[in-house]
Amino acid sequence: MKLHADKPDQLSVTAYGDGWIAVNGERHATSLVIGSGGTVRRWDVARLEALTAEHFAGLIEDSAATPELVIFGSGTRLRFVPPSLLRPLIERRIGVETMDTGAACRTFNILAGEGRRVMAALLIEN
Repeated sequence: MKLHADKPDQLSVTAYGDGWIAVNGERHATSLVIGSGGTVRRWDVARLEALTAEHFAGLIEDSAATPELVIFGSGTRLRFVPPSLLRPLIERRIGVETMDTGAACRTFNILAGEGRRVMAALLIEN
């Protein structure tokens, strides 16, 4: 699916498909972390079952600005991780929303476009 940003100078997901995500036109085939502050980095996880609490703790430890919300894109379908994995975020009072990766991409664009401090952790399974 192709998406269009309201503000072309802002970081956004511009397209996505099975096994890939494009951020500002650059295509990525691995899991990603995207921050509304302008950061895009690889997220070193290839399967939902491989996720650990350290994966979620690393989202904010490596972040320049603490997000108010983390959107977790669980892959091609909606799947939830055990709440214990989200503890590092919850303890810091950071909201967490889980949705399939396509919905997470669209939601990230909307919230980032509103100027919210949001981060998307997008799972692309290999």
